[in-house]
Amino acid sequence: MTVAATIRIQEADFDVAQEIAGLSKGRTDVGAVVSFSGICRGSENGEPIAALTLEHYPGMAEAEIKRHADEALARWPLQGLTVVHRFGRIAPGENIVLVVTASAHRQAAFEAAEFLMDYLKTNAPFWKREESARGANWVEARDHDDAAAARWTKS
Repeated sequence: MTVAATIRIQEADFDVAQEIAGLSKGRTDVGAVVSFSGICRGSENGEPIAALTLEHYPGMAEAEIKRHADEALARWPLQGLTVVHRFGRIAPGENIVLVVTASAHRQAAFEAAEFLMDYLKTNAPFWKREESARGANWVEARDHDDAAAARWTKS
């Protein structure tokens, strides 16, 4: 059976439950579905955030995410995966990103979802700007995110 991989970069919000159902509905080969949804926080380091603005290079971002999705499909026995990433201005409480992985057993689904999220957090071609009372600032990569992504590097 062909493995279903869906990658979407969109400005519009998405429905987490609908995305999960779309990946697993009618499938009897799926025994585990793992999802991670990233939501815009209302504060960073104790300071209120008005919004995040995410920018990307259309075409390049999809190709890079697809390349990592293909790597996940090669590394783990998945029955499907979905990655949805928003761009534009996102208010606190709104969805930013969703990763859903489906496999026969939970370990592959968990590991593949973590692998994809670690990549999206550190290396996906998105740029994030926070708006607060102090103005707008570009968000720099964080060391703990880089360390999480490094564990997937093949030695």
